[in-house]
Amino acid sequence: MTVVALVPTVIAVAQLGRIHPDEVYQVLEPAWHRVHGYGVLAWEWRDGLRNWAAPLVVSGMLRLANLLGITHPQAYRALIALPQAALHGWMLLAAYRFCARRLGTVAGLYATLLVGLYGPVLFFAGRTMSESFSAAFLVVGMEALDRKERLERAGLLGGLALGLAVVARYGSAVFVAAALVWLVLARRWRVLAFTCLGGLGAALGLGALDWATWGTPFHSFIAYLRFNVLSGEAARQFGANPPSFYVPVLLTALPLWFWLTVPLGYAALRRRRAVSLPLFCAVAYGLAVTATPHKEERFLYPALVLLLLAAAPALAAWLMDTARAARVRSVISFVSLSSTVVAASFYPPHDLRGDQFRAIVAATRDERASGLLIVNEGLWGAGGFFYIGKNIPWLTCDWPHDQAFQHAMRDSTFNRAVTFGGRALPELQAAGFRVVGQVGRETMLARD
Repeated sequence: MTVVALVPTVIAVAQLGRIHPDEVYQVLEPAWHRVHGYGVLAWEWRDGLRNWAAPLVVSGMLRLANLLGITHPQAYRALIALPQAALHGWMLLAAYRFCARRLGTVAGLYATLLVGLYGPVLFFAGRTMSESFSAAFLVVGMEALDRKERLERAGLLGGLALGLAVVARYGSAVFVAAALVWLVLARRWRVLAFTCLGGLGAALGLGALDWATWGTPFHSFIAYLRFNVLSGEAARQFGANPPSFYVPVLLTALPLWFWLTVPLGYAALRRRRAVSLPLFCAVAYGLAVTATPHKEERFLYPALVLLLLAAAPALAAWLMDTARAARVRSVISFVSLSSTVVAASFYPPHDLRGDQFRAIVAATRDERASGLLIVNEGLWGAGGFFYIGKNIPWLTCDWPHDQAFQHAMRDSTFNRAVTFGGRALPELQAAGFRVVGQVGRETMLARD
């Protein structure tokens, strides 16, 4: 279990790159700015649409890195990954408890592997994304609310974890609302009361944090609602998509074995007349994001994790049927685990540009590096000062005729360059740059 929990962290640190610009500019770069006093702050940090919870944790780890003398970007990226690795381990432990409660130890462990080795989990769970943090807290919270003993403690833990899921990502409030509805429908009044109490603790913490950082309690939450829900500004600024947008995402991101459990789940529903908490919340959230105009593939990640958490016990129970031949079990188990890993080939759907980030790190390690030009990339696709690791000027551009490129060619301060796919290599060499290395698709250049 420990090894499986560490895999996403190892992938994220070894590969670098980003699933989405938010991975850098909503967590890493604000934390870097807080510690060092410089960095790129996205517009959300000017308008107050984000809370400082995650960046404060990262900034604390960056201060620890300074105390330990850790200055290499990949090394302090590994250090700040430790709290997230612990959170992911907690998530997998909660998933195991959820599954083992229904199936026993062996089948529960297999069901947990189906979740822990799920391709999107391997890629997302080690990333500094709000979806990654929130999904882990959601699993912890829902496992707690699923318990049948020590209901007061279960409700408090569940409410606190669900509250932290919202602190990590405000869009996850839909999951929390659905969980409360589920508790009402299940008439679990005692758990509901303590869940609200635990959630209140997280809410008060958020209010205090916003008061200390933005000057007003719940400033970021209100600003988020105004921008993303009430005004329609998110759709106008970032685009709108039809309700069918998520259909191909679901068809490709969910492993084959998930679809095979649908008939099993339907049969169980007819017998028990009840839907599991993770499935109920995932479906409710899916309907909500489908109705929301602005859509992105990453928004589905927490729901995908909960869908697998709900489906994995059904497959494991079917496999462990005493009438099932051992050879059949082995084949289906292997195919299912392979299917769960292979889902990473389709989701996340975008180029992570890990080679670019590794090239940026390598190009700026030399003490003589005084300025960096990144070719074939935009500002929000780059790694920020976090991955440069020093206060030197840097620019991004697409083509040699861009103003940023022309400025860098004239200014000798810019003596390092990284270009994706060999773009503008002749122009860079004509300006005195020479090739000094290659990292995947990235070419590193330097000039005296």
